[in-house]
Amino acid sequence: MVSRLLRSDFQSLLTSTTLCSRCLRKANLRLFSSTPRPSTRLRQSMYRWLNGPGAAFRDPLPGSTNYLNAYDPQGNLIRARATPTTNQTTDEDAAKNTGEDGEIGETDSGLGRNQMDQNIVGGKPIPKEMADDLMPFPLNRQFRSQPVLSEELRDEIYRRINEENKSVRTVSAELGVEMQRVGAVFRLKSIENQWIQEGKMLATPYARAVNAMLPKTLFDSALRTPPLPHESINDLPVHSDTTRQLFHPVSESMHFNRASAAKAFSRDLLPADKRIPHPEMVELTKVAAQHRGREDVPRARRKELEEQEAAILNMKREQKAAQEAAAKKIDTPRWQFRFENIKAESAGRDGRAKGGVGARYGIPPQDRKKGQIKIPTKVE
Repeated sequence: MVSRLLRSDFQSLLTSTTLCSRCLRKANLRLFSSTPRPSTRLRQSMYRWLNGPGAAFRDPLPGSTNYLNAYDPQGNLIRARATPTTNQTTDEDAAKNTGEDGEIGETDSGLGRNQMDQNIVGGKPIPKEMADDLMPFPLNRQFRSQPVLSEELRDEIYRRINEENKSVRTVSAELGVEMQRVGAVFRLKSIENQWIQEGKMLATPYARAVNAMLPKTLFDSALRTPPLPHESINDLPVHSDTTRQLFHPVSESMHFNRASAAKAFSRDLLPADKRIPHPEMVELTKVAAQHRGREDVPRARRKELEEQEAAILNMKREQKAAQEAAAKKIDTPRWQFRFENIKAESAGRDGRAKGGVGARYGIPPQDRKKGQIKIPTKVE
């Protein structure tokens, strides 16, 4: 009864205004229609997929990425139908594809990892994800999800640095993780332990859920090392002196090697063999090749290199402490001002030396500047 009154009152209100019959009919249908909204084709397709192939994602496989490309249109796991012998490489083949500098070669799986999932389908264990299974976006087939460090491997990195007092370089070479990543893991783990001691709340469920969606590099507690390196750890960094154009003529009788190329770019630039993150790995490989069958010689050389590295780190630490002590500091409620004594001669004759003021902000090279002679005028 009330609804009828309201509807009649509303119709009388609409008729009193200047509305045509068509607009009045649309207003009645829009405001007082009790019929359900018609289902669109996209909505029907969505529910058809959720009740069909998408039902496999209601209970995802633990320890797997569960991306869309890993399943066929019927919702069946593609790699579950393949046998491990035809779609995976063995540990020996993966070790052969690992170069001396820690770079992972191409394998059938695309990532060089052949661990088996903890899931059983049809009485057989499921192989690890292959390259085609690690595409989270079906329309972007060029993107592959890269593995992250597992929680056990991060704990092992922190333990070796904190408890065994190993350097970042040594841990990086042992576990196959880049030095920058090792340092970041140690700092974040230190902050995490500090927060635990302070009683702060951690986002552990969120981190666990995110790690469950990504491929991981596991840590073998029996071997105390990952099955394969996590990433390439000996890539040559790009130096700022090598980014400019250079025309350097040499005589035909000259032996032009890596050291000569470094000197051509800059007098202070080291050759590529010494600028890589782990030059000791190349030297240890040469020593092991020269003394085959004798494990004591490479072990002694490794210990000697570690002692040299420790001495260099102590020297850098003392230099940094001396610079901190020489700088004059003035503390304010918000900022800390630091004053250092400088010399105008430190900038060099051309004003581009490293000791000059503002050198750390970078000076653009002169190779593309107009008026500069780019063609060599003599052969040295």
